[in-house]
Amino acid sequence: MSPSRTRRARRSRRARRVRRRRARVCAALVACVVVGGTAAGAVYRQGHARPGAGGAVSSSASARADGEASVETVEPDVDRDAVLAAAMASVTVPDGAEVSVAVLDPASGEGAAYGTGVFDTASIVKVDILAALLLRAEDAGRTLTAAEKSYAAAMIEKSDNDSASALWRTIGGADGLDAANERFGLTGTAGGDGPLWGLTQTTAADQVTLLRQVFVADGSELGEASRAYVRGLMGAVVDGQRWGVSAAADGGADGSAWALKNGWLRRSTTGLWVVNSIGRVTAGGRDRLVAVVSRGSAAQAEGIALTEAAARAAVSVFAEAGGAGAGQKSS
Repeated sequence: MSPSRTRRARRSRRARRVRRRRARVCAALVACVVVGGTAAGAVYRQGHARPGAGGAVSSSASARADGEASVETVEPDVDRDAVLAAAMASVTVPDGAEVSVAVLDPASGEGAAYGTGVFDTASIVKVDILAALLLRAEDAGRTLTAAEKSYAAAMIEKSDNDSASALWRTIGGADGLDAANERFGLTGTAGGDGPLWGLTQTTAADQVTLLRQVFVADGSELGEASRAYVRGLMGAVVDGQRWGVSAAADGGADGSAWALKNGWLRRSTTGLWVVNSIGRVTAGGRDRLVAVVSRGSAAQAEGIALTEAAARAAVSVFAEAGGAGAGQKSS
């Protein structure tokens, strides 16, 4: 079989795996979220609201000994998707470009999403690669080696591609990434063919699911040490890469109220840019998890401006009343 046919066959098999994963999730939702004959809304994970689901469940925070938020499901008061759609109406999307954004308030469990479709990850997949590596290490009862730590730091802080390629091989490429993502709860993400980790396909909602694994203890497959390690690296990216979702944080890109990873890629087939940004931002004294994915910008700067505008729109969804819906329970 020719290399091109082999790649197509792998892509087809991976697409079938994603479709089967989605079908399992849908079946679980049908079985689990109908209460008294009324759908309770799409489940994010273990009872948490999934951004972008119509009628998504909202939640309230409860204290944990480790200081991270856990959530308790309550009824929604605000249609966050509609609020985000209204906010995105003021965002200028260049002709021919597409953008999708998802946001989650980890303390309340409320989320929203705008836009649909599957996008190339470019370098935001490096967070996923690191999470998969840490999961494998935890399963084996070991810590990362000195070499793995060196690769991880360069991959996240500097977006070094050679380091990403080394760790991609370590986790077993697309198969290893897909296996980890099934445990993380990602249902619309499929690893890139062969060495092409940057052509992993994903959705904004899946990227928020991944961020939740890193930034929220409750329901995470990763231990606290692993989560803290990823958060630390994402908070130390080099100056030239402090754009994207950080624009929505208190103090903007020059502040410390963010932890992020960006991705950018000029497609050789079209000359157009993929520009993505994911991370945690602090705005109005509260943390938000934000993922923006885009494609079709004529220049990288144009794509950056789009991701930053979309991130601001996403964070604005929670601007009223400190981000909590009226009448929301607390504990």
